[in-house]
Amino acid sequence: MSADPPPAGLVAAESARRGVEFRALYHKLEDALARIERVENISVMLETIVALLVSRFESDLGFEGGRIYRREGEDFVLCCGVGTSRDLPLGIRVPRDYPPHLRTLSSGLVLMRHGDAGYDPQFEQTIGVRSHFAAIAVGEGSSHIIGFSIHGEVREEHVLYSLTAARHVINLKLEQQRVHEIFEQSRLIQESLLPTGPPDFAGYDIAGQSRPAESVGGDLFDYLPLPNGRLGIAIADSSGHGLPAALLARDVVTGLRMGVGDGSEIAAVVERLNHVIHRAALATKFASLFYGELSADGTFLYCNAGHDPPLLRRARAFLELDRGGTVLGPIPDARYESAEVRLEAGDALLLYTDGVIDRENRRGDPFGTARLRRLLRELAGATAKETAHTILSALDAHAQGVPAHDDMTVAVVRRL
Repeated sequence: MSADPPPAGLVAAESARRGVEFRALYHKLEDALARIERVENISVMLETIVALLVSRFESDLGFEGGRIYRREGEDFVLCCGVGTSRDLPLGIRVPRDYPPHLRTLSSGLVLMRHGDAGYDPQFEQTIGVRSHFAAIAVGEGSSHIIGFSIHGEVREEHVLYSLTAARHVINLKLEQQRVHEIFEQSRLIQESLLPTGPPDFAGYDIAGQSRPAESVGGDLFDYLPLPNGRLGIAIADSSGHGLPAALLARDVVTGLRMGVGDGSEIAAVVERLNHVIHRAALATKFASLFYGELSADGTFLYCNAGHDPPLLRRARAFLELDRGGTVLGPIPDARYESAEVRLEAGDALLLYTDGVIDRENRRGDPFGTARLRRLLRELAGATAKETAHTILSALDAHAQGVPAHDDMTVAVVRRL
C-alpha cells in the first residue's frame, strides 16, 4: 500500500526552502567568480576559478580537490590540479571511451558515486578520487573538462545546481575573454594601418584623424610616398565594424601599398585592387576607397571607388571629387576611371567617411554635407590639424550625447 502524498502546503514550503538555498548558493558563486580579474591565459584563469571553488565551497558542496583537463585532439590531458589533487602527475590522459568522460562531453555535466555504472575505481584512484566526483565541460567546443573530488555525503541537488551555474559563469567569462582577444587583435590591426604622423610634403599642410564607433573600426587613411616626389593619399571605409571590418581594411591598404608606385595609371591600380578585395572578402563585404596622387605643383590625379566625394574648397566654390567607379569587392570586373584637378594656393581638400555626415543627434537629424561645407568654409584660416579636430568636435556637439553608430575619419590637405 502506497503512502499518502505530503500535504500541498509542505511541498510548497519545501520548494520555497530549496529555492532560497539555491539562490544563496548562486549568489555566493556569482560573487566569488566576479572577483576574478581577467587574465591573458585561459589556463591560468581556469586554475584560479577551480582553486576558488574548492576553497570557498568545501563546506557547502564537499569539494576537496579540483582537476583541469585540456583537449588535445580527441584526448583530454590533465594540465592542473588543486586541493587534494595538487600533487598529481600532469599529463594523465582520460580514456576516450571512459563512460563518465563521454557523459560529460554529451551533457556538459556529470555526478558519479562509487559503484555507479561506468565508475572505474582503479582509474579514479590514480587521479585522487576517493569516493565521489563531479565534472563539467567548459569552453568553446568543450575545450576543457573540470573535475571535482567530493568527500562526505553528497548533496546531489546542490552539487548539480551549483555546477550548472558554475559552468554557465565560467563559459561566460571565457566568452568575454575570447571577445576581448578579438577586439585586441582588431585594435592592433587598425593601429598598424593608420599613419603615425603627417607626411613631410613641402608646400602643403596635411593631417588626419580617425575615431572608431566601437573599440575598433573599418575606416582608414594613409599617406604613400611615391617616385618623382609625388604623395599618395587614400581614405577607405570597410563595411561593418570590429575584426571583420579591420581585416578588410588591412586588405585594402596592403593591396594599395603593393600596387602603387610602379608607374601604372591610377584607374588600373584600383581595378587590380578590386580583384584582390573580391577574392579576399566575403560576398556580402565591400569597401569604398578614394585614392589620389598629389604633385608638388598642385596636380592631383584621383579615382573614387564608391566613396563619399571629398570636398575641394576653393576661394568661391566647392568641388566634389566623384569620378571613379563602384565600391571594391562585389564586382570583380568593374571598370574605373581617373580624373585630374589642381590645388591652388589657399585651397583645402577634405576627405571623410560617411560616419561624418551620417552622425545623428537626438532628433535623428544627420550632420549632413551642408553643415560640413559651412564648417569647412569657416575654417579657411585653420591648420589641417585644427580643421580635423574641429570637425570631430562639431560632430560631438551636434550629436548631443548620442553614441556614434559608425566610424568617423577625416583627412585634410591644405596648399600653403
